[in-house]
Amino acid sequence: MGTIAVHEFVSLDGSYEDPSFTVEFGFDPQMGETLAAITGSAKAILLGRHTFEMFAPAWSTRTVEDDPGAPFFNDTVKYVVGARESQVEWANSTRIGAYDPEKIRALKDDIDGTIYISGSGTLVRALLAEGLVDDLHLFVYPIALGKGEKLFADGVDATTLALKAHNVYANGVVHLNYGPAQS
Repeated sequence: MGTIAVHEFVSLDGSYEDPSFTVEFGFDPQMGETLAAITGSAKAILLGRHTFEMFAPAWSTRTVEDDPGAPFFNDTVKYVVGARESQVEWANSTRIGAYDPEKIRALKDDIDGTIYISGSGTLVRALLAEGLVDDLHLFVYPIALGKGEKLFADGVDATTLALKAHNVYANGVVHLNYGPAQS
């Protein structure tokens, strides 16, 4: 049975909508090591349609010389969730249709290893509500934006998680790895 590992870049006030706020902090090499550890056991990538449409043109032409993560993103099987059909093509991609928690449970049953998600906030919110996220990796940047879509939106049920690990990087970013709270 597979597990779902999510990675999100968020501001102190929880905004993930436009990750351009991360640029001013740079990318600490230790963050790359953490991300490599997260993706290292991944057998599949799960993305929402919007994130897929942003990632495909950005990653599909990159090579390992451009970015060490390029082979992972290009060679790994990708599953795309979305009610609307995407017009974007990307190697090794399969569309699984509108969000359905039973489809995600079946995917977890079929994949022996980690299913990696980057971004895809709407999808991640739904997965959290269904208890389908096994590892939530938040990279929290030391800035409160005061705007933007939040990972944990107002008006939803409370989500209790358990801290599994954490790191602090020289650029002020904090990595928090949460899993399901034990009852």
